[in-house]
Amino acid sequence: MTSTPTTPPRPFDVTTVFPRLAPLARTATRLHPRPGAPSPQDSSIGGPLLWPAAEPWPHCDGPHVVDGMNPALSPTDVRRERRIRAASRGRTLTPQERETLERIRPAQEHPVTLAIAPYEGSIAMLPVAQLYARDVPDLHTPEGADLLQVLWCPFDHPIMPKTALFWRSAATITDILATPPEPPAMQFDDYLPEPCLLNPEQVTEYPDHLELSKELQEQIGNWSVWQAAETGVDSAYASYPQEFYDNELAGAPGWKVGGWPRWGATDPHPRLCPTCGSDMDALLTIATFEARGDSSWLPHEEPAHEPLIGFNHTAVQIGSGYDQQLYVCPTALEHAHTELMH
Repeated sequence: MTSTPTTPPRPFDVTTVFPRLAPLARTATRLHPRPGAPSPQDSSIGGPLLWPAAEPWPHCDGPHVVDGMNPALSPTDVRRERRIRAASRGRTLTPQERETLERIRPAQEHPVTLAIAPYEGSIAMLPVAQLYARDVPDLHTPEGADLLQVLWCPFDHPIMPKTALFWRSAATITDILATPPEPPAMQFDDYLPEPCLLNPEQVTEYPDHLELSKELQEQIGNWSVWQAAETGVDSAYASYPQEFYDNELAGAPGWKVGGWPRWGATDPHPRLCPTCGSDMDALLTIATFEARGDSSWLPHEEPAHEPLIGFNHTAVQIGSGYDQQLYVCPTALEHAHTELMH
């Protein structure tokens, strides 16, 4: 028997201890991507897009820098390598498999000489996410649209891939592009998402403690308040209970739509629309991890399959293990979006 991934209940209702958090609650939709064979009619990560055949496929003009240390492989070779690694788990590689892997990644001679150089020409972008509003409760679309498509350039610009957003009405697309172009090379293998179907689940979130008022920050940082409420939180957090709040009670980790951003790589700062100056809302979190192994956010599911590649089922890694957060203007979704590494 299989079950869909489900977020366990929070350790306790944080608003009973800190009632002023209640009006700050937001819903987010955790996507819980799992390996599958999505079609253009499915919401997916790394799957085929419902892309109009008559519309040019988006390309990125660069710059595209190859560092000489990491081989800039094609999507075809990365997929081939992943298939071999998955098929050979628990057994020895066949001579043919070993030969193929050695062709894809020839042995480097040491010491390695870095050969930093730009990759010339524009390159096709890769599908990252396709989200139908019918599947994702927290996906707020422009009037007349019910579909969001996210693509990116598989090179850092300058510290993470550059994304492009497309809002569509699915019913207007009858002739679908069957074979979209692909880039001849990618800066990192982690920028090729594995095709995954989604298991959307809506959860409630609260802001990171650094986005709260000074008074609320002081309350959450006061261990005696947690003790008086008999929360059951381990005393290891006594010197800094904000850590437990941020990790286990505030924002959910992993791929999600909407909600509150989780901060780590940087401290919170204003996210203002570059077009009109309005405060921007979190749209999509592209995550390296679904959750830490000891996190209360780790979803329940049967059977509990481990990812075959990387830190999650999508095989995506942002930087050294961060999230890439996309923001949009709530007053006009057609305004330019922004992105931050968290």
